[in-house]
Amino acid sequence: MEKLGGNSANSCPLTPLGFLERAATVFGDCPSVVYHGAVFTWSQTYRRCLRLASALSSLGVSRLDVVSVLLPNVPAMYEAHFGVPMSGAVLNTINTRLDARTVAVLLRHSGSRLVFVDPALLPLLLDALRLLPPENPAPRVVLVEDPHEKDQFPPAQAKDLTYERLLEMGDPEFRWIRPASEWDPMVLNYTSGTTAAPKGVVHCHRGIFLVTVVSLVDWAVPPRPTFLWTLPMFHANGWSFPWGMAAVGGTNVCLRRVDAKDVYAAITDHRVTHLCGAPVVLSMLANAPEGVRKTPPNKVRIMTAGSPPPAAVLHRAEASGFEVSHGYGLTETGGHVVSCAWKGEWDKLPASERARLKARQGVRTPGMAEVDIVDADTGRSVPRDGTTMGEIVLRGGCVMLGYLNDDEATRAAIRDDGWFYTGDVGVMHPDGYLEIRDRSKDVIISGGENISSVEVESMLYGHPAVSEAAVVARPDEFWGETPCAFVSLKDDAAGTVTAAEVISWSRERMAGYMVPKTVVFRGELPKTSTGKVQKYVLRKLAREMGPTRRGSSSSSKM
Repeated sequence: MEKLGGNSANSCPLTPLGFLERAATVFGDCPSVVYHGAVFTWSQTYRRCLRLASALSSLGVSRLDVVSVLLPNVPAMYEAHFGVPMSGAVLNTINTRLDARTVAVLLRHSGSRLVFVDPALLPLLLDALRLLPPENPAPRVVLVEDPHEKDQFPPAQAKDLTYERLLEMGDPEFRWIRPASEWDPMVLNYTSGTTAAPKGVVHCHRGIFLVTVVSLVDWAVPPRPTFLWTLPMFHANGWSFPWGMAAVGGTNVCLRRVDAKDVYAAITDHRVTHLCGAPVVLSMLANAPEGVRKTPPNKVRIMTAGSPPPAAVLHRAEASGFEVSHGYGLTETGGHVVSCAWKGEWDKLPASERARLKARQGVRTPGMAEVDIVDADTGRSVPRDGTTMGEIVLRGGCVMLGYLNDDEATRAAIRDDGWFYTGDVGVMHPDGYLEIRDRSKDVIISGGENISSVEVESMLYGHPAVSEAAVVARPDEFWGETPCAFVSLKDDAAGTVTAAEVISWSRERMAGYMVPKTVVFRGELPKTSTGKVQKYVLRKLAREMGPTRRGSSSSSKM
């Protein structure tokens, strides 16, 4: 046995790009991408992606160059996930809700050679390009026109290089450029910056291949699903599902913008079977007005992640007719690497208990070698008691190569022992399922007691009038810090609920030291484009309010 080794037949680098080639053969005449009235087949998508790769090569884009996209969920965004790396380049998807200064920072840091941009985002990009220093060569701009938005934006000029003109330059029989090694970089994503400055996360072909296949297996995605793009594809590359849908020959239904009415209409019109989204999407669907909310015509499975989903939100979503699964991952893992694997015997439990169990992040997916929770001081595993908090650590094939041009941050995240330290704080339950309790920066330390902001938020979501809740630390003259809750109310409850009522309601349901001492009502909480609450904004607001005094509680509107 020891004489047997690798050979040329089994040494071809792993890459998810081959999924598209296979889809064109197996599912060639089946719908691949649907957008408004346009329907593409898998054979058409394959050739469009080859044209894109060919055209990029003809423009001088070469192996390991960075190509950026600033696009909503339109067909060109889907095609970029294949066509850009098929040219040998590295795909960089940019958050469309960033400001010009941040976009300029990302373009400069990545060394982007070319940017695909939507007309609605062109002013943002032009502002960003003006902020680049003179010595930094500006990337070439390709406008991705949207015929369905032509009344809102001026048409491209003849001199402009547009996406469709670029495809016309390409060869539909182009021999796409396979990676020299499966460890070659394939995508560059920037962290959301909810707790620190954005960092450039580099993933290789092998890692993306693994997380894509594992995500399909873990979610038990069948052949030819209909997938609705409510999740921005720029967010960790849509949790790997652009490549995953090619592997199973799915139909990608693209939505330029997401609201409850459009989502429910798309579910009905296209008989959607799968969609992904942050808990805010679940809340939006479950709390939609009576005239908008509709019972799905068939089983619709939702994968939620991005932030811990409150049990109350899970319960409401499932009561609306959705089957919800819960996963956990980070930009640094390229998609889900932990999921709340469901046990059949849990189906017999009451709905509230099922929701509580499903709110846990769960266990490692088959693509991860190990997942643990360790004590910050000793590095040892915490007890499996569901109470002792520690940092979530991971290792396995889905973890990033590292942070671009930032060796110090890479060494801090991926230690010499081979573990990736996530910065998320959690507990391990006796059954081996982990549960996030906070980001390390979001733990509130009040009088020496560690308070999980997520735990307090989850309780607040159970209040019948609460639509959204986020809890941060506010300085306190006696305790050091106390919980400060920022709350948005449901439309029919606005103006009828007071802070004192919320505090009193909370006191009946949680330990006294965990009860929010401050409640701030807001029309909407500040969020990233993926639905994560920007707690650093709320922490700043809480600090600006000044310290609370012993025995006091307060409220305000913002």
